[in-house]
Amino acid sequence: MDSGKIDEIIDRHRGKSGDLIHVLMEIQHKNHWLPRDVLHQVAAALEIPFSRVLRVATLYKTFSLTPRGRHEVHVCTGISCHLRGAKQLLESVERATGIRPGETDTAARFSLETGSCLGSCSLGPEIIVDGKHHARMTPEKVEDVLKEYQ
Repeated sequence: MDSGKIDEIIDRHRGKSGDLIHVLMEIQHKNHWLPRDVLHQVAAALEIPFSRVLRVATLYKTFSLTPRGRHEVHVCTGISCHLRGAKQLLESVERATGIRPGETDTAARFSLETGSCLGSCSLGPEIIVDGKHHARMTPEKVEDVLKEYQ
């Protein structure tokens, strides 16, 4: 993301300390992560201590202080999905992307996460890519689904 877009987001909220989470979410959505220098910019623009910005950015799992892929892949590992083959599904996603949970591929195309329940137990096992649910997944379907996000 270019600095002009970040500046534009920050400028819309300049001096509004109550907008901190909104600013961080907008930047995270556009940039896929929150660089430290951007957190300093946010603190200065919103006129709040950097420590507060950093505390909020590290408190919520939605925010990442390390580069993330353009596409976020979540594999449900909850008990319902586990019983239906989530382990094999996760292994297939790992093979297809070349990464393990918590990692981002070198091309910054995919980031992989797991979750103990993604809220769709009757549809499991499932993966969610960029918020889109892919239900009743099998290891054989993984590559076809991920090709949609090239």
